[in-house]
Amino acid sequence: MTPEAQEDLRRRTVEAVQCGMKQTEAARVFGVARKTIWVWIRAFDRGGEKALAARKRGPKGACGKLKGRQAATICSMMCDHHPEQLKLPFALWTSDAVRRLIMRKFRIEVSARSVRRYLRRWGFTPQKPMRRAYEQNPEDVKRWLEEEYPAIRNQAKHEKARIYWGDEMGARSDHQAGRSYAPQGKTPIRMGTGKRFRVNMLSAITNRGNLAFMVFKSRFTANVFLRFSRRLVKQARRKVFLIMDGHPVHRSRMVKRWLLQNDERIRLFFLPAYSPELNPDEMLNQDVKANAVGKKCPHSQPELMRNLRGYLCRRREEPELVKRYFREESVRYAAF
Repeated sequence: MTPEAQEDLRRRTVEAVQCGMKQTEAARVFGVARKTIWVWIRAFDRGGEKALAARKRGPKGACGKLKGRQAATICSMMCDHHPEQLKLPFALWTSDAVRRLIMRKFRIEVSARSVRRYLRRWGFTPQKPMRRAYEQNPEDVKRWLEEEYPAIRNQAKHEKARIYWGDEMGARSDHQAGRSYAPQGKTPIRMGTGKRFRVNMLSAITNRGNLAFMVFKSRFTANVFLRFSRRLVKQARRKVFLIMDGHPVHRSRMVKRWLLQNDERIRLFFLPAYSPELNPDEMLNQDVKANAVGKKCPHSQPELMRNLRGYLCRRREEPELVKRYFREESVRYAAF
């Protein structure tokens, strides 16, 4: 019931009792507990009509038990620190973690439900966190975004080269993604082979929608990378600027020697260490793992390879979908 309807119910009930109706009869007629009617009558005797008036629901003030400055402090601490940095036994900011932080900081005890209500009011929503390595150097990332990549982009424009973003990935037969509807309390079962096998994939994309890939069974070695690089240069039909991570294969002597011999056709650049979120090709990897691997049930390694190749071929024929990988906030800088 709305507060106004509740107020009207209280007034009519109290008026009926004052006119001679017994509380037991009033409870049956108005559909409320007899004890509740007793509380209303007692309140009316003490405060009159005002005691029956509708009041604002919920905790007093914008933040309940927390004052404005206290709420601002909690928001600031959540934005600037991880729970582990504040010596809290949590890896993520959950409602229990925030509840513990409020208790430690201000000695105010609030329920988990109230914490969730506060978080919604403060503009916080539950989200899947992005993984970031402790070893990452923020200064290197800043230098890459503000100096190194703009220089690569200008050089590519001057030499009429095409910038590709590349990465390697392994796909396992037991990888699973997505959810399945089932009756409550009954976990769904996904049938699949008990054998474990995997294949590897090399891919490279551009912000213009170009996609090159190679699926292979063997280990990722310098020979495999060079085979992919030769295909990439042939497919691009122009000079290639390839940006990848600092995998040991990319820095091997064989690769360096080949790059030196083919300097007019391809150049290799490296992302900052431990910074996969800066590589747009990671978006393709996630797409492939979720849709070409996780939602299929391959029975053999050849079938897994066919699934990968088929999915990547379809992606290659749809440049607009490839361009969407560059819309992710962390890689939007590479879209231009």
